[in-house]
Amino acid sequence: MTLTRRATLSGLASLPLLSAPSLLLARSKFKDNDPVDFGRRAPSSFPVHGIDAARFQGQMNWRQVKRQGIQFAWLKATEGGDLVDPEFKGNWRAAKRAGIALGAYHFYYFCTDPDTQAKNFIKNVPRLRGGMPPVLDLEWNPFSPTCVLRPPAKEVRRVSRRFISLIEQHYQTRVVVYTAPDFWVRNDVARLKRDFWLRSTAKHVEKRYGVKNWQFWQYTATGVLDGVEKEIDLNCFNGSQAQWKKWRKARAVR
Repeated sequence: MTLTRRATLSGLASLPLLSAPSLLLARSKFKDNDPVDFGRRAPSSFPVHGIDAARFQGQMNWRQVKRQGIQFAWLKATEGGDLVDPEFKGNWRAAKRAGIALGAYHFYYFCTDPDTQAKNFIKNVPRLRGGMPPVLDLEWNPFSPTCVLRPPAKEVRRVSRRFISLIEQHYQTRVVVYTAPDFWVRNDVARLKRDFWLRSTAKHVEKRYGVKNWQFWQYTATGVLDGVEKEIDLNCFNGSQAQWKKWRKARAVR
C-alpha cells in the first residue's frame, strides 16, 4: 500500500459520527422469536437493516430476503488458517445476484498466526469492487475442541492489528471489527480504532458498551425472515439512508 493510500484510509477514521435516526421512521417489520424491549431508540427506529449468515442458517432464498427490506449481508467466509464455511460460496453467489450489499467475515482463531489466517481469507473471499468491507470477528470460542487459548489483551490487539493490516492492503478499505461485550471490555478493543459492529441482544447497545460511535448493532440472534430456514442474526446501521450511502461509498472495497 502506498503512503498516499495509507493517508486516505487513515483519514476515513475521522469521519463524523453518524447522527441518530428520526423516531418518525417506519417501524421494523422483522419478526423475532425472542423479542426485547430496547426502549425509545430501539432497532425499529433505524432505517437500514441487514443480516449475517453462515452454514447454521440452512437454505436461504436471497431474493425473498431482499424483498423484505434487508439491505446488507455479511457472510461467514473463514475461520482460523484453513476452515472455510461450506455455505459461503453458494450464499455469496446468490446474495450477489439478488443485489444485496455484500461482505464477508473471518472468525479469528487465537491458536494460529495472523498471517496464515489472512491468507486463508484472501484466498477464499473475492475482491468485490464496491462491496462491503471485510469484518474481523473477535470473540472467545468456548466450544472449540482444539483451541482454548485466551491471550492477554496486548497480544490480542497485536495479532488483530497484523491481520487487519494484511486484509486492508489487499481489499483497499478499512476492516470493520465485530465483537461481544466481554471481549470488548477485557481486551480494550476500542483501541483498534475501526468501525465497530457490536453485539447486544439483551440491552441497548449504547447502554451495554457505554459508547455512541458504533456503526452496526447486532440486536438479535433469533430473527425470523421468509426464505431463511432457521433463525438468523439481525443488525441495524447507525444512521439515515443518506448516511448509509455515504458510509458505503467511503468503505467500499476498491
